Amino acid sequence: MPSSAVTPSKLTRFALTAETRWKSLLVVALVLGGLALVAPDLTAQRALLAAAVALVAISLTLVVLARRFERGKAARVANIFAVIEKDSATGVLTDLEGTVLAANTAARTRFGDGMSETLAATLSTTLANPSGLLFRLRGRADEDGAAREDIATRRGHLRLSVHLAGPETYLWRLEDIAAAAQATDVPVLPMILVGRDGAVQHMNEAANRVVGGRVRRLEELFVQLPVMPGAICDIDAAEGPIRMLVAEADAGLGRRALYLLPPGVETMVADGWNVFQDLPVPLLKISQEGEVQAYNRLAAGLIGVGLKDNVHLFELMEGLGRSINDWLAETLAGRVAQQSEFLRLKRTDKEVFVQVTLNRVTEEGVPALIAVLNDATELKSLEAQFVQSQKMQAIGQLAGGVAHDFNNLLTAISGHCDLLLLRHDQGDPDFSDLVQINQNANRAAALVGQLLAFSRKQTLRPETLDMRDTLADLTHLLNRLVGEKITLTLSHDPVLEPIRADKRQLEQVLMNLVVNARDAMPQGGQIRIVTECSDLAETLERDRVKVPPGRYVTVQVSDDGVGIPSDKLQKVFEPFFTTKRTGEGTGLGLSTAYGIVKQTGGYIFVDSTVGTGTCFSLYFPVLENPEAVQPAKQLEKPKVTAKHGDGVILLVEDEAPVRAFASRALRLRGYTVLEADSAETALKTLEDTSLTVDVFVTDVVMPGMDGPSWVRKALEDRPGVRVVFVSGYAEDSFGEEQIKIPNSVFLPKPFSLNDLTDTVHSQLH
Repeated sequence: MPSSAVTPSKLTRFALTAETRWKSLLVVALVLGGLALVAPDLTAQRALLAAAVALVAISLTLVVLARRFERGKAARVANIFAVIEKDSATGVLTDLEGTVLAANTAARTRFGDGMSETLAATLSTTLANPSGLLFRLRGRADEDGAAREDIATRRGHLRLSVHLAGPETYLWRLEDIAAAAQATDVPVLPMILVGRDGAVQHMNEAANRVVGGRVRRLEELFVQLPVMPGAICDIDAAEGPIRMLVAEADAGLGRRALYLLPPGVETMVADGWNVFQDLPVPLLKISQEGEVQAYNRLAAGLIGVGLKDNVHLFELMEGLGRSINDWLAETLAGRVAQQSEFLRLKRTDKEVFVQVTLNRVTEEGVPALIAVLNDATELKSLEAQFVQSQKMQAIGQLAGGVAHDFNNLLTAISGHCDLLLLRHDQGDPDFSDLVQINQNANRAAALVGQLLAFSRKQTLRPETLDMRDTLADLTHLLNRLVGEKITLTLSHDPVLEPIRADKRQLEQVLMNLVVNARDAMPQGGQIRIVTECSDLAETLERDRVKVPPGRYVTVQVSDDGVGIPSDKLQKVFEPFFTTKRTGEGTGLGLSTAYGIVKQTGGYIFVDSTVGTGTCFSLYFPVLENPEAVQPAKQLEKPKVTAKHGDGVILLVEDEAPVRAFASRALRLRGYTVLEADSAETALKTLEDTSLTVDVFVTDVVMPGMDGPSWVRKALEDRPGVRVVFVSGYAEDSFGEEQIKIPNSVFLPKPFSLNDLTDTVHSQLH
């Protein structure tokens, strides 16, 4: 760069730019004038000439403005340069792009041959990354008019400041902080500048001499954290551990300036509370009004940044259920039966519960309170786990009971509807209404099935499955579900081991998850299904669930949707909980998926970020010996043509509507039906030895003696009778009992007329 202070080439930059523009306009005007001369039409000639004249006028205006701007800018730069030329600090004047317009004597002396066209290039020999620093300071100067920042380098500490000197003109000053401090007679205290995250951003020379070098974080310097302002702290210094009194000052932008002072002799005597700083128990000293008068280091670490002198206790804690002032007053008066309370800290970074025990003390005749704190977060977490487990168990029992009662009602509704359909053909005006009743009864039965899935009381038909084949069969249906605005992608592990599950129920889980992902992206997006094999070497603990070590097939269904808020994330698997509007969802989709996965022996977890998306992760144990569970191939027997009416049926059902439908259905097929409303009545009927019974059709759960119990007793005298068990509960609820009874089958409620008669017919034949 030339040695002159102000370079003419920089001052005429704006003028040169304007000159280029007006020359371009002049060339265009000449072209238009030439076209006007050759234009055959008089109107076209006039229009082209007018445009050419207008462009010439605009170019002349630009020339005048550029010259005026050039003279104004040159005068402004010259005036600023006259002020900073003799300044002892390094001064540089730049434009908006960082191009150096002027540099004073100190700057030319400091940088010498290293002076470049731009300030960033000039400072590159001094700073590691000057471009980002200059951009940051220039932005703050545009808002506030000036900005400055202290920088630590290998050669010392520098202070770089910038002032807005005019339109697109900036004055930069570079000073050595150490040199400025040595120029005064005031002693410099050791100072450490700390950022929001606890990182040490700057240490002055005095702090470097005390510590013996640069540290990056507070834990490298202080023996115990957090640092207590006004307290004596142990410091790892250059010459070994020392004790220093720490003072704190606000440095702006969330930063703190920590000053290290000699502890003095009188410090420990002035306030006896300092004696408790190193006790291994969090302690607070509270006034009668509830204000914190003192606290030790462990209390500060437990409560967080909100803890400071004279802050009221209710600003730090909540959850007492009554006024904290009343609690403190009662404790001071000695009227509190329970001195310990569990409270929640008002921390924004994490959830923390504390057990607070108050003790009354007297200091110089003035009563006060000492609060002993215990971290009760883990205890409250265990309590929440237990309460959640109890709640889910109660909901499961309720869902199972409700499902059983609904199945009885639906059996009667759909059964009598089947009886009506037998008396109406398709041409009958009532036929379509009956079909609607039948279809809606089936939909209600599917809804009840979801309740049973959540309560894990449904009947599963497990088989050996390859997840790739299952998803391949389901892909066409899933693509139809997601629609055109959403892309569905599948990715499979090349080596995917088999699992054992009910294929139909597993498909239901995947469809529920995909539908939820689709609804979370109303504007479209992508749904990803990823399957792979995972080995868990250690127990996986997530969401209060422990997944034992082993080999698992994992399925992840993720989307780019709106996400689930954290306060609702733990409730998504609860039945009837939904974030959708009324009429858009039942709240049973995820609870059904939860129940099916759990009943299968797997695990399901959810991760979600609001605005980013949601990912459901399913874990299924790998089937260890697939060959051992393969069912033996059986020759399919030819289906017997239905020939009803050649058997005697003993029907035992405590629900009168169900019994009425079942007996009418069987009689319509020609069977002889004997009815009983209880197990005791059925046994009394069978006391007649001359009575021949071919099939027992009995409910499982009844008042008094249940179905399996009376059937076992009846088979002692009639060992050849076959049995059909019907129940609104799942088959697994009495599976072991059924295995012990020969020639028995299970028919779940709700069943149709054909289901019942075909099952009875197959038992007879």
